[in-house]
Amino acid sequence: MTAGIGAAAITRTAPITDVHAHLLMPGLHADVERRAPEGVREAAELELRRNGAVSQAVSGPMVGARIPRLTDVDVRLAEMDRQGVDRQWVSASPNHFYPWAPEGLAVWVAQEANRLIAEHVAHAPERLIGLGVVPLQHPERILECVDDAILGRGLAGIEISSFAGDVELSDPRLEPMWARVAELGAVVFLHPFGCSLDERLDRFYLANTVGQPAENAVALSHLIFSGVLDRHPTLKLVAAHGGGYLPTAIGRSDHAWRVRPDARACEHLPSSYLRRIWFDTVVHDEGALRHLLEVAGASQVVLGSDYPFDMGLDDPVAFVRDAELGADAETAVLSGNADALLGRLVEQGVRS
Repeated sequence: MTAGIGAAAITRTAPITDVHAHLLMPGLHADVERRAPEGVREAAELELRRNGAVSQAVSGPMVGARIPRLTDVDVRLAEMDRQGVDRQWVSASPNHFYPWAPEGLAVWVAQEANRLIAEHVAHAPERLIGLGVVPLQHPERILECVDDAILGRGLAGIEISSFAGDVELSDPRLEPMWARVAELGAVVFLHPFGCSLDERLDRFYLANTVGQPAENAVALSHLIFSGVLDRHPTLKLVAAHGGGYLPTAIGRSDHAWRVRPDARACEHLPSSYLRRIWFDTVVHDEGALRHLLEVAGASQVVLGSDYPFDMGLDDPVAFVRDAELGADAETAVLSGNADALLGRLVEQGVRS
């Protein structure tokens, strides 16, 4: 599994980077609640329908117990030391996407979140790298928030959900966003929030265990089949949760591309695009991680933890090492691939 690593294969002494870790911003949420109490109430009711009361009763205390890890820089750094992680990409907890927010509020939320993320990572700029937020449900206002995050706040890219309202990632209205982030050499971190299967997943925590992988697969399929990656070949797209179900079931997509004219909007076999997307290691199974390297390539997998949530990896470095990927591939996953993703931004002097 060492083929194709190239420049990403660096020495084992290189800093280990976790690309999937979250920040909670309680003050931001309080402001949103003051500005739009009805919207917050309706969103909470939707989450209850989607997750079910039993799961919500578990999730509330789980998040509450992790507030220091989600908000306190010193606690974050101590946890990174415990995990053996040198650098961490910090992105907003997805509850801060607010996909229901009207235009004015959504733009304010994105820019305020960008400010707070930048302030958080500025406490340890040599170890923390920030990703910003954009109002995905309002495509006409995204570019100003991209520029606010990357040029205004020095963040390394943006985090987006798998969809927002009627906006799928194949939506032509998002073309300016893809073009701009590719031009800047910025990272786009795809992290779902919520699943459109709704009440079908409202028990046994299926909203997460099934919903998140399904949303990743749907979103990535929109990007691949619509030709977004053909039109923007330099796009740096990182998919959370190992890309969900898509890398495992990609053969079905290839078959559809071969036999169905309505599945031929992309130029090449869908499986070929897996080698142009990056995937984190939050797959919870060593065999699944090895398969991910087989279908995407060792250069396309980056360490992730989903810190500090209970569905993440508490010891992400050990998980990768226990998978026995081979020395070069292991080093690329733990260090080199994330560094390569940020290379252009570092050259431009744009970092948090």
